[in-house]
Amino acid sequence: MRDLIYSMLLFLAGQTLIWFQTNLQFLNTWSKEHPLAIASIFSIPISYMFIKATELIVRYFDGNLWPGRLIGFSMGMVSFAFLSYVFMGEGISAKTGVSLLLALTLVCVQVFWK
Repeated sequence: MRDLIYSMLLFLAGQTLIWFQTNLQFLNTWSKEHPLAIASIFSIPISYMFIKATELIVRYFDGNLWPGRLIGFSMGMVSFAFLSYVFMGEGISAKTGVSLLLALTLVCVQVFWK
């Protein structure tokens, strides 16, 4: 269970960094003017987090890749919705709410359906 929790946290952290990597351009001019620097700064930590998260989740699910892909996707949905709300003021519409519910359902199916 520890591998599952750590992998989910790493996916969430990696997805959070990806949000900042791609959207800092809308928050400050330096980031907009230096996309190569932003890509360079974020790429190694993001890659490492996803590599480690994948290692842990594949071990937890006895060598299966699909659960990690779906859980990583779901963590991205959650972090994107939260960060877009906090930093960009984009609310949670009914469509986004349903999407988040589906993301939660994906995680629950992967974790609890053995």
